[in-house]
Amino acid sequence: MDVNVAITQMKEQRESYIKRFSEALAIPSVSALQQHKPDMHRMARWLAKQMEVMGLEHVELMPTPKNPIVYGDWLHAPGSPTVLVYGHYDVQPVDPLSEWISPRLNPPYAAITFTHEAPRI
Repeated sequence: MDVNVAITQMKEQRESYIKRFSEALAIPSVSALQQHKPDMHRMARWLAKQMEVMGLEHVELMPTPKNPIVYGDWLHAPGSPTVLVYGHYDVQPVDPLSEWISPRLNPPYAAITFTHEAPRI
């Protein structure tokens, strides 16, 4: 994909991306705290849904002794390179509360601009 096409798409879908990002941030998926285990599962389900919305297939939640693994694939480009995306869907505990400058798990967002180098917030 041409980088300009990607930038144009980001600009056109900006509000949708911010809405989805805000939804994710609002889920208190703190894996270090046992009381948030249900939130970890809720975040895993949210991610699986987003993967389906993006067109990934074979989306699956794989149980583990701790938190589920979220898997999806898209296998329609034979001969093309494989891309593996690995990431964490948990967040850190919010303590110390006194150091927060915005509401935890519900941050305000400033104007976000995209350049060829990197997003600037």
